[in-house]
Amino acid sequence: MKTTLAAVGCVLLSVTAQFLIKAGMSSVAVKAALAQPAGPHLVTTLMLSPGILSGFLLYTLGAVAWLGVLARWDVSKAYPLEGLGFALAVMVGFLIGEEVTLVRTLGVLLICAGVYVVSLS
Repeated sequence: MKTTLAAVGCVLLSVTAQFLIKAGMSSVAVKAALAQPAGPHLVTTLMLSPGILSGFLLYTLGAVAWLGVLARWDVSKAYPLEGLGFALAVMVGFLIGEEVTLVRTLGVLLICAGVYVVSLS
């Protein structure tokens, strides 16, 4: 049970990181930097963006926690749980106004069904 919670926590960290990075990439400062020719200022702007920086931090924390999951479970059991991130990302995306089509929803339901089947093993 402890390992399951850790794995789900890793998925939550990953999804949260994605949305933070998206917010950072959508910021006025980053958009302005991307409109200029590429150079050192672009890298600096990206790395100093609070959203991007926070997203990378959460990815790092998730990766460290994932090491604990992999120490206890086979990769073939643990990795499919990452598929739950698709479902969570679609739900959060829908809540913040992203377009969620029927086809995308059906695809995510198939992924969740696969995760469930793997969890039975």
